[in-house]
Amino acid sequence: MSINWKKKLGSRKFWAFISAITTSVCVLANAGEDTTAEILGLIGAVGSAVIYVLAEAYVDGKTVKGAPAELVEDTVEAEYQNHMK
Repeated sequence: MSINWKKKLGSRKFWAFISAITTSVCVLANAGEDTTAEILGLIGAVGSAVIYVLAEAYVDGKTVKGAPAELVEDTVEAEYQNHMK
């Protein structure tokens, strides 16, 4: 069984899990509050950037030559809303 890393890295649940594990490790290692906050800020920034890049790649992949960008974005948004139900 192989892991679909593209899907995994695009998951908000995955980044929440990484943040939770990191917080636990920082507490166990007696890291200061500032250090923990900086590490979690970095994880949040990296996670947001990865999700943004994957979302843009998905939209670009759905774009049909000649299709208006608004139509593609609306279609992707509708698919996302259906997926979140």
